Amino acid sequence: MARDVKPVEISGNDLERLKQRVEVLDERLDNIDSTLTAVAERIMKQPVTILLSCPHCGKDIEVSLVGQPKPT
Repeated sequence: MARDVKPVEISGNDLERLKQRVEVLDERLDNIDSTLTAVAERIMKQPVTILLSCPHCGKDIEVSLVGQPKPT
C-alpha cells in the first residue's frame, strides 16, 4: 500500500552537500569495482577452491571456481 509522501524543502547548501556525498559514493563504488575486477581477473587465471564449514550443522562445503581468462 502506498503511503502519502510529503515533499521536503532542501536549501541550496544541503543540496550541494548531497551532491558532494553522491560524488564521493560514486568514486568509492568505482574503486571497489576496479578492485573486484582486478581480483576476478587474477582468479580466472588459476583454479580456486573455497572451503567453508556450516555454522549450523558443521558440514564442510567446498566451492571450486575454474575459469579461463579473456583472449587478448
